[in-house]
Amino acid sequence: MNEGLVVVVRGIIGFISLLIFTRFLGKQQISQLSLFEYVLGITIGSMASTLTTDLSSAAWPHWVGLVVWAFMVYLFQVITNRFPRASTYINGRPQVLIANGKIMEETLKKIRYSLYDLLEQLRGNNVFDIGKVEFAVLETNGKLTVLLKSQEQPLTPKVMKIQTEYEGLSTQLIYNGIILNHNLVKVNLDHRWLEQQLLNKGIRSITEVYTAMLNSAGDLYIDLYADHAYDK
Repeated sequence: MNEGLVVVVRGIIGFISLLIFTRFLGKQQISQLSLFEYVLGITIGSMASTLTTDLSSAAWPHWVGLVVWAFMVYLFQVITNRFPRASTYINGRPQVLIANGKIMEETLKKIRYSLYDLLEQLRGNNVFDIGKVEFAVLETNGKLTVLLKSQEQPLTPKVMKIQTEYEGLSTQLIYNGIILNHNLVKVNLDHRWLEQQLLNKGIRSITEVYTAMLNSAGDLYIDLYADHAYDK
């Protein structure tokens, strides 16, 4: 078989395998990678790459390797979910870097984390004054969680005892110039209502609309391909 065709076939097999494994292992692999899971992800990706391009060996050993590593990821997920102590050994534990406004120098030294790393992470949390921080915890996925001192925390409507109205998710009614009928039915509206709303904005054809979103207050947001947006 032509080598190029072999690479294409192997690539398709590797792609579909990774797609299935990723769906099987869950979204945590994308959004909350621990250091351990990050290394596993790199290894599995490397195997998929080798499966696609290494024509000097048979494809099936690489594919079996992919299955074994994906299964091991699944197995460790089950173990860490059922046994929190095992999770501590595998993924590590969160580290308190600032406690009661004081930097934990010994902890920084222990995990080889510099003050500049800490300041960078604080800036990533929109904190530019370390004196405002009460607690800072380095999570197992490398993200810094910050609790500001009570006098530095922003006021909320609850604190100010201000009544607010419910805000739910917006519903998309048009996408790419096509009306999403199932969403229109969900909010108990019809084509006539939607077309009238567009006419009120001077829009004569749905094909002009890139997207239209209806929020819980009944306001319709419209974005046109011509990059003009209108609010009700």
